[in-house]
Amino acid sequence: MKRRWIAGAIGALTLALAACAPGSGSSGESDETAGKVTLSLWSWRVEDVKAYEKILAKFEESHPKIHVEFKPFQATEYNNILATGLSGTAGPDVAQLRAYGGLQPLVEAGQLVPLDGKVDALSGFDAKLLEGAKGHTDGKIYGVPFAYQTLQVLYNKKLFADNGIQPPATWDEMIAAAKKLQGAGITPFAVAAGPDATWTLPIVHEIFGNARYGSTAFRDAVIGGKKKFTDPDFTASVKLIKDLEPYFPKDVVAVKIPDVQALFATGKAAMYPTGAFDLAPVLKANPSLEVGQFPVPPPPGSPVTTPVTPGWADGSFGVNAKSTHQAEALELVKWMATPEFGQLYASELKQLSAVPGVTPSDPLLAEMAKNYADNGAPYTLLVDFRYGQPNGDAVFRDEVQKMLAGQTDPEAVSESVQKGVEQWFKPGN
Repeated sequence: MKRRWIAGAIGALTLALAACAPGSGSSGESDETAGKVTLSLWSWRVEDVKAYEKILAKFEESHPKIHVEFKPFQATEYNNILATGLSGTAGPDVAQLRAYGGLQPLVEAGQLVPLDGKVDALSGFDAKLLEGAKGHTDGKIYGVPFAYQTLQVLYNKKLFADNGIQPPATWDEMIAAAKKLQGAGITPFAVAAGPDATWTLPIVHEIFGNARYGSTAFRDAVIGGKKKFTDPDFTASVKLIKDLEPYFPKDVVAVKIPDVQALFATGKAAMYPTGAFDLAPVLKANPSLEVGQFPVPPPPGSPVTTPVTPGWADGSFGVNAKSTHQAEALELVKWMATPEFGQLYASELKQLSAVPGVTPSDPLLAEMAKNYADNGAPYTLLVDFRYGQPNGDAVFRDEVQKMLAGQTDPEAVSESVQKGVEQWFKPGN
């Protein structure tokens, strides 16, 4: 009798606790008692947890019936994890989506909700940034762009001042500055080409070579079938990276990303060719660092004579087509298209928000935004040549690493890129 009474009591307690617990859906949770819905938001930004907690708390203030659970994964594993999640019933309600070619497989699989006509604010977004959130063939919008990146050279103001150097107005001035810094025992350019860093090599190329290959006009000519990546101007832009190698860290093909960030943050390197995304990590490593930025002056022989600031849409937030809480998920992405979200994103993450009308509070980011607005250009291999396999960006990064290792030359790099993309790219499409 005593054992039966204990068992009955435990069972009653278990049922009571179960009644108080939130019920679980396939991709979100419902709290029947409070009438709340919990949305799952997936991201590749593990370093942004605290910032997103602050940002999403603001959303919950104005949407008390919705709770958002931010769930980040390692960036290198995210694509596979997201594809698996969206294909089943355990995926997120809202997902951070890669842009351009990274988005297309999810679109083709029918795993996302088209947002056309559902998020009115998208009509006011920059058309260039919306391209990164559109299906390549159907032209529908599948995400709310959250940020864009610009490419330029960050520089250490103190090292420049100590060595009597001004931000260069010409290519020759930049090379003269590099030589002077090198003579003073300072690495001129913080560049990494190690196994974990090859993805940065196309970025370095864009920063130094976009004007040399002809920028937007060249990109349009390739898309239209009037030029190829074997064009002499593109090959000349690749050669610039080899020509600049003496000003990179020693044994650059073994240098890792944390190494170059540390070189720049500690004042051992004076210039860092990189994206706006690296400003926050550098300043976190050394908050007292005085950083400036400049777009690279066009190299000799460039078809473009004005400094160019390449850029691209960094990604967007979209709704899982299998979410059991699509109405609430749409409320979240609608809010992500508002200036309130954009300003919070820019302030908390020190990034360039894609939301129209958001002004960066950081003066350096404001300079980058102005440069992009005045003379921006697409990061060609990323924006247009990641839609098939092998993708142009991946071929390019591997070939440039081989070039820096002395295993190939600029002409062969250009030929490899052209042979790679022509396996799937059809001019005019």
